[in-house]
Amino acid sequence: MLGPGGQPLASFGDRLLAYLIDVAMSSAALLLLFMPFFLTFAFRILSVTPETNPDGSLADPSDLITEIMLPMLLLQGALFVVMFGFYWLYHVEYMKRTGQTFGKRVMKLRVVPLDPTQTLDRRMAGKRYLVQFVGGSLVPGGSYVDGLWQLWDKPWQQCLHDKFAGTVVVKVAR
Repeated sequence: MLGPGGQPLASFGDRLLAYLIDVAMSSAALLLLFMPFFLTFAFRILSVTPETNPDGSLADPSDLITEIMLPMLLLQGALFVVMFGFYWLYHVEYMKRTGQTFGKRVMKLRVVPLDPTQTLDRRMAGKRYLVQFVGGSLVPGGSYVDGLWQLWDKPWQQCLHDKFAGTVVVKVAR
């Protein structure tokens, strides 16, 4: 089946493999970025373990909150913001240049606008990102519905994030 510009549409398998490559690449990068914070926090927890009474209860329960729980929540919040920004850079800023992420480039796929006279811009890439990652994370089961939507969508085999952004994924020669 051909896309709006005459290029063949990407298959479900190719899109899934490109997605898995992108997940592996971004997860590895984020793991390297976050590891120093996790190690620092782990050593901090070991050094401030709350003291217990002989009966096993905490000597001062407020230590647990101020020394462990509050720093852990702050770390998680900060890492969430960093992760959101990292994914924005990868899935919007990086993709809008050529219509490809690393995974799409490996699988020879490209995101293109439904209107063949337009070029992919930040607005389209941002809409794709918001539906695919933010919406998929906040709506239970949303990422599965979004990703599987292409299996029954006609005529362009679009996922929900493609429909929202007005894009389609095609197979390219290079």
